[in-house]
Amino acid sequence: MAQDIFADIQEVKELLKSHAEVPGDLAAALGKARRHLPRRIYKQGMRLAEALPLLEHPKLRQTQDEKSLKKAALEVKNHLKAIDRADRRKGRILDILGSIAFSVLVVFVLLLTVLRWRGFI
Repeated sequence: MAQDIFADIQEVKELLKSHAEVPGDLAAALGKARRHLPRRIYKQGMRLAEALPLLEHPKLRQTQDEKSLKKAALEVKNHLKAIDRADRRKGRILDILGSIAFSVLVVFVLLLTVLRWRGFI
């Protein structure tokens, strides 16, 4: 049963690397992806990261509730699998284009205001 949890934690790390685009060990990757993850998912992931060293020790493994850890891993995996990288990329590009368009609009309005103020229009 413990090997299943290790496989789940490894899959969570791979999903963080591929879908959330954050490399590193589990705790570091969750720290980098913290602002993109819901609070509950982040806390479940940190439970997994905190339990990982204890699961590697044979006697301390018995102190961990493997059922709740598997449930936490399943919840994190389901959320990470639902992340659409193409939609996130498209949203980022649209945000940049929107800010550029707003900046151009503000500069144009300021230019018209200055031309009107100086009497050229």
